[in-house]
Amino acid sequence: MAGHSQFKNIMHRKGKQDAQKSKVFGKLAREITVAAKLGTPDPAMNPRLRAAIIAARQENMPKDNIERAVKKATGGDSESYDEIRYEGYGPGGVAVIVEALTDNRNRSASDIRTYFTKSGGNLGETGSVAFMFDRTGIIEYDAKVASDDAMLDAAIEAGADDVISSESGHEIYASQETFREVAKALEAKFGEARKAALTWKPQNTIAVEDEVGEKLMKLMDLLNEHDDVQNVYANFEISDALVAKMGG
Repeated sequence: MAGHSQFKNIMHRKGKQDAQKSKVFGKLAREITVAAKLGTPDPAMNPRLRAAIIAARQENMPKDNIERAVKKATGGDSESYDEIRYEGYGPGGVAVIVEALTDNRNRSASDIRTYFTKSGGNLGETGSVAFMFDRTGIIEYDAKVASDDAMLDAAIEAGADDVISSESGHEIYASQETFREVAKALEAKFGEARKAALTWKPQNTIAVEDEVGEKLMKLMDLLNEHDDVQNVYANFEISDALVAKMGG
């Protein structure tokens, strides 16, 4: 089960916008509201809402903000957001998936198409690149929670598909079907995870030259900066030198 992966480095990049807490909190609040509206406002009974609240806590979002976002879902004047997945190719033919929550489909589509075009890529139809990714669950714990062997044993027992442990922490992967049960079993043993969510994991990655990599990272930043965009995934690898150069 154990293996090597650079998925965390290429999955998406936050960087600059992490310092802009109001923007980050706004996106987190939108996800909390949508999750609570689609299911129950009780995180114990709503896995998506629970995952959203965990993500908010990781960003130190105030408790009042979280509670307000949940209550917003049950109010009569709550905004209506559509969940949209955009797919396309960035510079170098790299596959990109963008997940968005928007109250204006036309605006979001126009903006994201412009970003792709200006970067030298192109926005495609739904399904045009998703086949290159696996829809899978990811559960993350800090490295100090357990030794590599202890986490691997627990993950195998819980039914996980893969475990990647490093100095930055433990990443446990599970299928869509088993994800919730694996997450519950690990939480019972190690406590609340720092992240537990469904994600798009590339089946293979493309190593790109620094010139292309720089264009791709700029595209990732543009997409992540957009208010409607919740997550960005891509299947490329860049050099350590470029990561250092771009402050990644």
